[in-house]
Amino acid sequence: MSAPKKVVLAYSGGLDTSIILKWLEIEYGCEVVTFTADLGQGEELEPARKKAELLGVKPENIFIEDVREEFVRDFVFPMFRANAVYEGLYLLGTSIARPLISKRLIEIAEETGADAVAHGATGKGNDQVRFELSAYALNPDIKVIAPWREWDLSSRTKLLEFAETHQIPIAKDKRGEAPFSVDANLLHTSSEGKVLENPAEDAPDYVYQRTVAPENAPDTPEFIEVTFEKGDAVAINGEAMSPATILTKLNELGGKHGCGRLDLVEGRFVGMKSRGIYETPGGTLLLEAHRGIEQITLDRGAAHLKDELMPRYAELIYNGFWYSPEREMLQAAIDHSQKHVTGTVRLKLYKGLARTVGRWSDHSLYSESHVTFEDDAGAYDQKDAAGFIKLNALRLRLLAMRDRRLG
Repeated sequence: MSAPKKVVLAYSGGLDTSIILKWLEIEYGCEVVTFTADLGQGEELEPARKKAELLGVKPENIFIEDVREEFVRDFVFPMFRANAVYEGLYLLGTSIARPLISKRLIEIAEETGADAVAHGATGKGNDQVRFELSAYALNPDIKVIAPWREWDLSSRTKLLEFAETHQIPIAKDKRGEAPFSVDANLLHTSSEGKVLENPAEDAPDYVYQRTVAPENAPDTPEFIEVTFEKGDAVAINGEAMSPATILTKLNELGGKHGCGRLDLVEGRFVGMKSRGIYETPGGTLLLEAHRGIEQITLDRGAAHLKDELMPRYAELIYNGFWYSPEREMLQAAIDHSQKHVTGTVRLKLYKGLARTVGRWSDHSLYSESHVTFEDDAGAYDQKDAAGFIKLNALRLRLLAMRDRRLG
């Protein structure tokens, strides 16, 4: 790969990406553009601007953007229309943020005339795959630089020495071994490494940042109502809100009641297993509510097909194929299924649990006259069931007759 002239770096302002910024300048002699995304991680981002300026980045090459609404509207909500869950449990909070970051990296590269992008993901994880597959899908000619796969800064000690040599500020808490690594956005927090690496050991309480322990949650349940239009949440307790505002409010409600904690050993795309602690309070409520409204508005055949497609869809997102034709094909089918997924769900929040306790919709397929145990006034003739059962039993009877004949 020829040396890049200008690189757009996914920049958090933390120690690792600050070291990468300086390393890129030294290793390639290139100009560096920084991109810092406000995905709702809950941190002040202006320090990232000051840090980049301190490290010599031109003010016009520093991009700090609030992308929370785009993140929820164009990435989180489409994923939740599918009820996507990876390996039966993980709500894909980190996975779904990477396509958006990659999209902006490529767009900023085009705007600034950069010929490369760079990220701080390690060579052991999934994020390197997600960033790079997305980047190549959006610009097949882009150069991607992954310093963790190239440099010899293979230990925390070497990183700190590099930082001190090049006068990169080091936060005091970084001089010791960090207890664990954290990634956060509006959908979730993800904690991995160090004190969490032994899956036999309970995660320390201090790992959890967005949720109270269920046993410390309020002793009185809280009831909330989530309203949907065509599969997307549009209001909470009758108050219309923007996508990011809805997820923020659901996070607050879910976190207060200890909802959305997950201790998971997952199968990474690169082949190894890893243990992570995830907190997805708002997403947990959103998934429960979405399934609740689908119960009365989605046809059985469509619902069951969606559940068959979902693991494949979730795996595509987890593995970094958001911009693949197969994900887009599945999305089109999923979105078509949501045409009548409109209505309101009542959730009960209590001690770490979120449960649907009511649902109603003008688009409902539920017919009380057909299922009632009382007089149905001729809505359903129970005698019809005999022929239905007899025809469905025919192949089973033929199998049994053959088996009996052959002994």
